Amino acid sequence: QVQLVESGGGLVQPGGSLTLSCAASGSIYSINVMAWFRQAPGKQRELVASISSGGSTNYADSVKGRFTISRDNAMNTVYLQMNSLKPEDTAVYYCNAGGYTSGGLPRRFDAWGQGTQVTVSS
Repeated sequence: QVQLVESGGGLVQPGGSLTLSCAASGSIYSINVMAWFRQAPGKQRELVASISSGGSTNYADSVKGRFTISRDNAMNTVYLQMNSLKPEDTAVYYCNAGGYTSGGLPRRFDAWGQGTQVTVSS
């Protein structure tokens, strides 16, 4: 079993900043890609940013230049630094990780966190 625990959400004014964290734990042999998704009320879940184990990143056009994804491979943790936040960034943010489990024959896993609310409002 692999668990993801997110933290760092909250209420922030437009133009403000927040940093989200997500720590993975459990029977982890390796994590390939870690990512952040978000889902606003009435909308589909969308990819915000992803990062490979080698550090290659990918961003949604709507957050390019404002958000930065990073990871600490030793700690199995991924971060999302969000700057210049806009009301349209309001959503529940979910952490996602894909990799292989430890303890016997490695098996593929695809895990999700419980979500953390980010609200951008004055």
